[in-house]
Amino acid sequence: MKPEIRSLAGGLAGALVLNLIHETAKRFSSKAPRINMVGEEALTKSLNAVGVSAPTGNALFNTTLAADIASNTMYYAMIGKGPKKHLLLRGAGYGLFAGLGAVGLTQKLGLSDKPVTKTTETKVMTVAWYLLGGLAAAFVIQKVGEFEDSRGEILSI
Repeated sequence: MKPEIRSLAGGLAGALVLNLIHETAKRFSSKAPRINMVGEEALTKSLNAVGVSAPTGNALFNTTLAADIASNTMYYAMIGKGPKKHLLLRGAGYGLFAGLGAVGLTQKLGLSDKPVTKTTETKVMTVAWYLLGGLAAAFVIQKVGEFEDSRGEILSI
């Protein structure tokens, strides 16, 4: 498998882990971050800025979820660049910085930060879940690489 495909597979795994945690937790805790609300606001403002009407209701949620998975997949896929030796550390770093960015940059980008900063617990969960996404991505990239190494070949697509 080409390294880029391996990285994208890991990135997708990280994005799915992140979104599954977000979507599950918001059903059980009022303190859970609502990153989907930040994404919906960003999508709506972006589309309105270019004169396009944003979707509403379930269409807005689904469009935002798809965009979130795609963008997080690409972000987490960058973990695969660099030495294999530092994959998990890179995964932790990418996840940590994404979480800190979600908490610290949202308002600076002109978006409401309340969905990710309403309580200290909300902030901690936001950072922790992005961290878990980064670690999941790194783990998958590492395990796919180890599997390929154990076969003594690199599979090409």
